[in-house]
Amino acid sequence: MKLIILDRDGVINQDSDDYIKSLEEWVPIPGSLDAMARLYHGGYRIAIASNQSGLGRGLFSIDDLNAIHRKLARELSSQGAQVEAIFFCPHAPDAKCACRKPLPGLLHEIASRLQIDLAGVPCIGDSWRDLESAQAAGASPILVRTGNGQNTCVNHAGELDTIPVFSDLAAAADFLLAA
Repeated sequence: MKLIILDRDGVINQDSDDYIKSLEEWVPIPGSLDAMARLYHGGYRIAIASNQSGLGRGLFSIDDLNAIHRKLARELSSQGAQVEAIFFCPHAPDAKCACRKPLPGLLHEIASRLQIDLAGVPCIGDSWRDLESAQAAGASPILVRTGNGQNTCVNHAGELDTIPVFSDLAAAADFLLAA
């Protein structure tokens, strides 16, 4: 099986400047769960790599985060799909950790735990730090315009020449599954 790594907020679910802190605030982007199920059924192992600094800031608890991830798992399970692993950085930006994107620590942890080389592994994100993290880990960055993606397109237009850009996760999945 192939591996794909997805950012969470802004790729799978709606993002918020106030953070996604509860089950009620976790709202899938239309088509994203179907796209994940199609990728899974198309032979992809799915991992999630997400900065969750709201934990380090005390805005929500690990129990809140786990409840959100269980909801995601239930939603995918209803389509016969699953996420292999969810990796997250719980630290606030000033913690200077190695796992907070744009550093590649989370992606290296995924590679180590799943015993896979990240060369050529698609990493889909909506922010420049997602793309930087993928490049630093030797993976293949892909940008979606959902979440912060449209701002990323505007702010980094000259730097996206070699990075595929899609309207959303569903369009990126279509492209990957057609390859």
